[in-house]
Amino acid sequence: MSRFLISAAHKSSGKTTLSIGLCAALRARGLQVQSFKKGPDYIDPMWLALASGHPCYNLDFYQMGRDEITDLYQQHSAHAEVVLVEGNKGLYDGLDLDGTNSNAALAAMLDIPVILVIDARGVTRGVAPLILGYQAFDRNIRIQGVILNQLGGSRHESKLRAVIEHYTDVPVLGAVQHDAELQIVERHLGLMPSNESAVAERKIQTIAERVAAQVDLDRLLQVTAAPNVPSRGISVATVASTKSCYRIGLVRDRAFGFYYADDLDALVAGGAELIPINVLDEAHLPLLDGLIIGGGFPELFLTELEANASMRQDIQSAIENGLPVYAECGGLMYLSRSLRWKDRAHQMVGIIPGDVVMHDKPVGRGYVRLRETGSSPWPGALPSTEDICAHEFHYSSLENVGPDMQYAYQVVRGHGLDGQHDGIVYRNLLASYTHLRHTKNFNWVTRFLALVAQHHFSRMPVKEAVA
Repeated sequence: MSRFLISAAHKSSGKTTLSIGLCAALRARGLQVQSFKKGPDYIDPMWLALASGHPCYNLDFYQMGRDEITDLYQQHSAHAEVVLVEGNKGLYDGLDLDGTNSNAALAAMLDIPVILVIDARGVTRGVAPLILGYQAFDRNIRIQGVILNQLGGSRHESKLRAVIEHYTDVPVLGAVQHDAELQIVERHLGLMPSNESAVAERKIQTIAERVAAQVDLDRLLQVTAAPNVPSRGISVATVASTKSCYRIGLVRDRAFGFYYADDLDALVAGGAELIPINVLDEAHLPLLDGLIIGGGFPELFLTELEANASMRQDIQSAIENGLPVYAECGGLMYLSRSLRWKDRAHQMVGIIPGDVVMHDKPVGRGYVRLRETGSSPWPGALPSTEDICAHEFHYSSLENVGPDMQYAYQVVRGHGLDGQHDGIVYRNLLASYTHLRHTKNFNWVTRFLALVAQHHFSRMPVKEAVA
């Protein structure tokens, strides 16, 4: 078994591209690869999942307890031959001064070595003090190798290898030349989602071939070899596994697709049969007990979303008739009256009395803290002083909202809808800019399914008594 964390000296060093390439290249060898991503992120895990052939799971100190992180990691890595954890930002970067939520802290907690990716553009002899400094900063962190990235040619590579070999004891596991073919199209939320890119698999294959040719995979597996440690009992917040009882629509198409793998696991474990819904191409909703519309990029598909009037009407009617619906960010945007981008507005579902406007810069970005107002349609909703830890990242705002809107959350930290509120409530709909995670901190799946169960039961025909 091989386990390691891919990190870097700073963000935008090429960690994700190399992680995708390593997952795909090792999988091509016939190895079972399990990937994880540190922090709140949907897009990188999509690519990592596609590259590895298995769902990618997020490990997040802000939203999860340390026991939850460890248990989730052990649960899904127990049977893998290669475990790759992609970090976020730099190795020692984090929210607090002592680094308790940094990539280094995650590596130490999981007891896995670090492979340091170094963006080598403009660097020669200075690479040595960089590596030595990262080693000396925390002696508990095992930097087992470096991968040089964005090299300027063979001479540049030779100089760096000579410097690193002379001054440090860290092996160079790979040297990847600057290559436009390795780039994945970027936009305001980061990497293009793999569910949207028609050429995603071909792109991954290209990246894998280039990485395999420039990284010593055998040496990588050797220096990161670890014993097969038995997994502990799982304490991650979940619901009791049972047979499928409820048909839950999951909007998953080119416009929407931001979901956490463990949230989907929890839905299935709670009795949901997940029914994929394509609101771009399918004309009508099937028979459902509940509907979830995750985040995505609806602003890029405004013409198609508006043109599918029958689907928009079905969703509006379903919500008016009490169907339990949960929508996050892009889902909220789709349920609004209209969505305006680049001076052009398009009609959306129209169930939320407000108009979405796209902006050039983020309106809400980062971690948030919410408190329940007691207005949520989900069972157990009470005014609370307990904070819900979640996150947001949106370039849009909801405007022209009336004064009588009901909100499920008070915003303690972050922006939400207006800096004070989030979580629009209408009948059995809850729609927010905030992205939730099903954890001990807030087990949203359990509560959403409880609402689905109530609605399902209320719709069941009452049998007449037999005389």
